[in-house]
Amino acid sequence: MKPFLCLLLLLLMSCYQVERQCSDFQTGTFTSSITINDSTYHSVFTRTKDLQIETYKGHIDSTTVRWINDCEVVFRTINPKNMQERKDIHLKILTTTDSTYNFEYSYVGEKIKQKGTAKRIN
Repeated sequence: MKPFLCLLLLLLMSCYQVERQCSDFQTGTFTSSITINDSTYHSVFTRTKDLQIETYKGHIDSTTVRWINDCEVVFRTINPKNMQERKDIHLKILTTTDSTYNFEYSYVGEKIKQKGTAKRIN
């Protein structure tokens, strides 16, 4: 009986797949929320296939957008003002709904990842 339950559980787990409609979120206007060390940061951004313009606390940043695949993108700051801004950012969409997506991001080459949520507003 035990081998049968293990086989059934294995089959059920292999059928479950997180649905991601990443291409639905490659362009548009969004809000994002990121929590780091018990602080939540909000921003608004508009993304086209090649450019993202983000507003955070009245500061506007522009980055180029390079899609690796439907769910992964690399951002490069257009006019970096310091060494931190010179680092590219890799973002991966983890899950999607009809109007939101959960993501993780990090500087390219670094192992520490942060997570957040973005919601389409337009």
